Amino acid sequence: MSLSPHTPIIVGVGEICNRSTAVENAIEPMELMLQAIQNAFADSSAPDRDALVAAVDSISVVPPWTWPYENLPGLLAAKLGAEPSHLHLGPHGGNQPGELCDEAARRIASGQSRISIIVGGEALASLAACHKAGRKIPKGWTKPDPNTRQIKTGDLSMLGDNVGTLHSVGLPTHVYPMYENAFRSFRRQSCEENLKESATMYAEFDEIAYPLLVNAFNTVNLAAACVLTSVEQAEKLRIPRGKWVYVLGGAGTEDRHNCESTPVRSIMDKWLRMVINYFQVWERPWYWTSPALEKSIDTAIKVSDLTLDELDVFDFYSCFPIVPKMAARHVGLSPTSPAKPITLLGGLTSFGGAGNNYSMHALVEMTRQLRNGTYRNGLVLANGGMFTHQHAVCLSSRPRKGNTPYPAERPLPLETPGVTIPHFEARPGAGAAIIETYTVEFKRDGAPRIGHIVGRLAKDNSRFIANHGDTATLAKLANPMVDHIGGFGYVTTGDDGRNLFCLDADSKI
Repeated sequence: MSLSPHTPIIVGVGEICNRSTAVENAIEPMELMLQAIQNAFADSSAPDRDALVAAVDSISVVPPWTWPYENLPGLLAAKLGAEPSHLHLGPHGGNQPGELCDEAARRIASGQSRISIIVGGEALASLAACHKAGRKIPKGWTKPDPNTRQIKTGDLSMLGDNVGTLHSVGLPTHVYPMYENAFRSFRRQSCEENLKESATMYAEFDEIAYPLLVNAFNTVNLAAACVLTSVEQAEKLRIPRGKWVYVLGGAGTEDRHNCESTPVRSIMDKWLRMVINYFQVWERPWYWTSPALEKSIDTAIKVSDLTLDELDVFDFYSCFPIVPKMAARHVGLSPTSPAKPITLLGGLTSFGGAGNNYSMHALVEMTRQLRNGTYRNGLVLANGGMFTHQHAVCLSSRPRKGNTPYPAERPLPLETPGVTIPHFEARPGAGAAIIETYTVEFKRDGAPRIGHIVGRLAKDNSRFIANHGDTATLAKLANPMVDHIGGFGYVTTGDDGRNLFCLDADSKI
């Protein structure tokens, strides 16, 4: 059976790593992205580069944390000498590489695009080095857009003046551990067993990452790009079939939240809801699972006309251990000794954070492995926000079964349907309560600093957030060998609106 001429395929992948952190070697994100695109062009083996560039009609960019640009997709197009009609800069979120790949494939399949570039990159290591040397704006870098805000680690100000900032909660280092503790308790793991599981899994990830682009955490200088086109266009450009990897399908959604008063009518509405849900982590259905993660994986497999058994490799986004753990469990794999790989890169800790763009590198590596025959079908799961947004994409060395067309519409709504959010009480007053999940923030010397509790009121099961109410409660919560989920206590609301929780109901607040 002959292939549909509009079948979407990846034909070129490229990466770049600037290993130097010397100030004089600082390369801005746009230039790293440009090099990654050039490497992807070269990787395609297209004999006529000029014809390839001339056919580029779409550039979609994962937004960098490092540097705020004015019209970054347009700047890249100008430097490439391309004149695309579709220029897109996605919102912040690690789900963006998956979503941009899925949307590019959809435009190609519908005939709206001939060649699409998806790209992202960071230069946080270089920026940090320049700041340390006293250079706020690195020499030679593009003038920053004054109307665009940079993402800063530890910045809670985007929450505005609300219950989250009042309780100093909302950062990834708060939220992912809350999910970790809830997931551990749900599986009836001891704290010690859970720590051992995380350590074992990440030790395996570290071995996988070592021969690749070895960086750690978010302070990296990395960029990656994929070039997508149709079978028809690839044949016109004489791109060898050995370079083709088929994009079978994708799906993404986010966990529901109490933002129904903000209907989605425009891109600005979508951004507003994204910011609200990004930080208001107390408005989630549960903490022991993610309906969005499960629905995205299941739907991506379904619309790709695959079965779970037909997938032989995964790359699960892994900023914190909880994401690959939860994803692995959902597809029936052990996180510590999986029957199939659950990472190709080694995760953000070992490979490098790459800002929002980690999963673009996963798409690149998945493409390479499928080309060389190591695997046949793979799934990349891209996670964004505070375990908020998910997007899964299936790639294959073979086309869709029966030459069926690529899904014409997004298969999932923006929010996971059919999920109820518990009623949230910002000022619960005084009363008996139970811990739903929790985490503790520590000082640099290892002493506990503040406890973050998500709890339920005994009287009506309403949810609330609180901080520790006394030193005894903080000390108990900080004990890594004791599980306090399900523990009873007492919550009160102070005059300043801050909720305080004590495990011992007789404690004085």
